[in-house]
Amino acid sequence: MAAPIKFGVGQSVRRKEDDALIRGKGRYTDDVAPSPALHALMLRSPHAHATYTIDAGKARGMPGVALILTAADVAELGGLPCLFNLETDPFTAPPYPILAKDEVRHVGDAVAFVVADTVDHARDAIEAIDVKWTPLPAVAGLANAVKKDAPQVWPDKPGNLLFDVSIGDKGAAEAAFAKAHAVAEITIVNPRVITNFMETRAAVAEYDAKKDHLTLTIGSQGSHRLREILCDMILKMPKENMRVICPDVGGGFGTKLFPYREYALISVAARKLKKSVKWTAERSDHFMGDAQGRDNLTTAKMALAEDGKFLGMDVDLMGDMGAYLSTFAPYIPHGGAGMLPGLYDIQAFHCRVRTVFTNTVPVDAYRGAGRPEAAYVIERLVDAAARKLGMTPDAIRRKNFIPPKSLPYTTATGKGYDSGDFGAHMKRAMEIANCKEFPKRAKAAKKDGLVRGIGMASYVEVCGTMGEETANVALDPNGDISILIGTQSSGQGHQTAYAQIVAEQFGVPPERVHVLQGDTDKIVTGLGTGGSASIPSGGVSVQRATHELGNKLKELAAQALEAGAGDLEIADGRIRIAGTDRSVSFADLAKRPGGDTSKMNASATFASADGTYPNGTHLAEVEIDPATGIIKIVNYVIVDDFGVTLNPLMLAGQVHGGAMQGIGQALMEQAVYSPTDGQLVTGTFMDYAMPRAADGPSFVFETHNVPCATNPLGVKGAGEAGAIGSCPAIVNAIVEGLHREFGIDHIDMPATPERVWVAVREAQRRHNL
Repeated sequence: MAAPIKFGVGQSVRRKEDDALIRGKGRYTDDVAPSPALHALMLRSPHAHATYTIDAGKARGMPGVALILTAADVAELGGLPCLFNLETDPFTAPPYPILAKDEVRHVGDAVAFVVADTVDHARDAIEAIDVKWTPLPAVAGLANAVKKDAPQVWPDKPGNLLFDVSIGDKGAAEAAFAKAHAVAEITIVNPRVITNFMETRAAVAEYDAKKDHLTLTIGSQGSHRLREILCDMILKMPKENMRVICPDVGGGFGTKLFPYREYALISVAARKLKKSVKWTAERSDHFMGDAQGRDNLTTAKMALAEDGKFLGMDVDLMGDMGAYLSTFAPYIPHGGAGMLPGLYDIQAFHCRVRTVFTNTVPVDAYRGAGRPEAAYVIERLVDAAARKLGMTPDAIRRKNFIPPKSLPYTTATGKGYDSGDFGAHMKRAMEIANCKEFPKRAKAAKKDGLVRGIGMASYVEVCGTMGEETANVALDPNGDISILIGTQSSGQGHQTAYAQIVAEQFGVPPERVHVLQGDTDKIVTGLGTGGSASIPSGGVSVQRATHELGNKLKELAAQALEAGAGDLEIADGRIRIAGTDRSVSFADLAKRPGGDTSKMNASATFASADGTYPNGTHLAEVEIDPATGIIKIVNYVIVDDFGVTLNPLMLAGQVHGGAMQGIGQALMEQAVYSPTDGQLVTGTFMDYAMPRAADGPSFVFETHNVPCATNPLGVKGAGEAGAIGSCPAIVNAIVEGLHREFGIDHIDMPATPERVWVAVREAQRRHNL
């Protein structure tokens, strides 16, 4: 067996991009400072629902003010589009205007865009704009929105419903429940969360009046799709008249994938003024203007045989859309519902899916995009089923896992699981966590007045389904390798990951591989990054393009070495005649007079049509102080199946980061709106709790990989998995401890100290403890 390439696939190569970032030499959108540049701010609604009139006359005459845009000034623009619809039950999306005309529908709704020579002058102008508000009844919260007398967000959407559809076979599910020995049932809230990336959104527009050409620099998750939407649907201008550049991006998590109002407005402003315009979101802009995540209310039931076999599953799921439909918003609950059966052999399944409008910030994809919500439902339900039958959580899972011999397996919702060994990663997680000794640990904790809880979640998700991704791999004049690809890193480490794929075939170190992303002028096509697709799709494209380039370079080297191309091999950035010391370096080959330049680059395209299905088990052990409700995570084990590990070091970082986001949601994060007037109560970091390092455990992470049968690299995608398995594992651990000590069988996220303390006090009163 050949020795692994030093920098190739499977090696823990340190991220090559980190040195510049750690030293403060990264180049983010806010670092782009064309001189002179004007500065922009948005005027936002303080009301969740209101009509209004606006007079910006006085503000337009203030010092430094260059332009103020209101709805009347941008009436010709298209609105922000929703790119998803149902094939079977098409719906009509309400308008999502670039600036709200006459009526606002959530706190933070945009009513004016101010451009001035300084941020301070822009802020002064915003305060001088005369807006007369007439508040209207507002509704926040799914349960409130579907009440009979609820205020209507849109007059043509009665009951605040966008759609009410079914997935699966209702008749089969009803038949399964009719013969059930027992039924387990849960109603759970998946709370709304706010995507708090380190770098807020920002945009810079530079306009060349002679060419009627715009250059937009934006911290996004993809430049090409953004340009297409802006040009084709909103600004209605030729795409060749716009260049979109995405420099370093400080976190995205789905939320930076979408077009936003500011991108269109800054484009209009730059063209009108024929000057460069810059906008950077303040954190309050982010809380009130960027798409938020999750926000489901779900009731789920499982029909059980006496031996614990799952006979059927029925789910009623509601997803909050907010006031408008963001880019992929309706897909998130609908697509997520397809993953509700999880890793289990459930033949009869039915789910009712409703999407609901409220007077709140729109909701869209957030790390996992519907799959974390689905995993949370099924894994909480499986634990409830175990309690119902007096089985252990691992026993009921083992009883119902899809066995390896049944793979490939098509679920009741049409998902095709190609590979895996689900019982094996659960078993390994239990071994690492030393579950056999847990009763002793729980007994010791009780002596100290504490409650130990242990819980697990065995999840599956689908990823890599964004579509076709093309990579171009080229030999540079100095012998280095350049990759042009339309994916977009927002911290994942693409520079290193793609370099390792090249190193696997060419043996060149990462510093000699240069990755260019996020520039529509230099890269022809691109999907951006989302749905953990960059390596499952983009990685395959890079691998194939590199292979093709290698074949072309061998043809060039065959001429230089006067040998047959079939006799040549590539290693260490050289092409040599196999078994000899005769070789030519990449650099010499690139400089060779008369070289065919068409043989110095290659392209390849790949689409993972079937998707990939990463899966794994998270196992959490918590310590609960019933006197205060404070929860401490004392042990956390993750065993994942990602098919093939490209870089163990970066993989662990992705899993740790995702798990911490899930832990944040499970224990502290929640976007809270006032139910009476729709005010965002948690509108700053003073009110919205974010997890810190001290809130996380020391993770134990392993892989139990079974190569993906539908992906040429064998990979399954890993970027979102940590956020999918963590929430149910943490909450199952909390409920296990509380149920054992106090008979408490339910708690909703976030399991804050207050919620835990109240639940314990109520249980003590109920049972006279």
